[in-house]
Amino acid sequence: MVKRQFVIDLGSEKIPVEGHQPKNVIVKYLMKRRRSLLMTRSEEKVEHLWKSLPQKIKVLGKQSAKNYKINWEREGTTEFQGSRFIFTLEEMQ
Repeated sequence: MVKRQFVIDLGSEKIPVEGHQPKNVIVKYLMKRRRSLLMTRSEEKVEHLWKSLPQKIKVLGKQSAKNYKINWEREGTTEFQGSRFIFTLEEMQ
């Protein structure tokens, strides 16, 4: 499979990325954001990063656009108990 061009639209900024599928592109971006939360030691910076996490995200392709709602949890209460800063994606119509 060939990588395609996508644009992640956060509302406040647009980020051009490459990937195979829209959902995979979003997961990769959100994992980077999660990693920055986990690696930050300062509680003030963690709070600032936590508040700036996206709740809705749109991926624009050449022919289609997909909208996703992101549910963030500080401590896992579902399938990933004990994990910190987990997220679940829900596709919106």
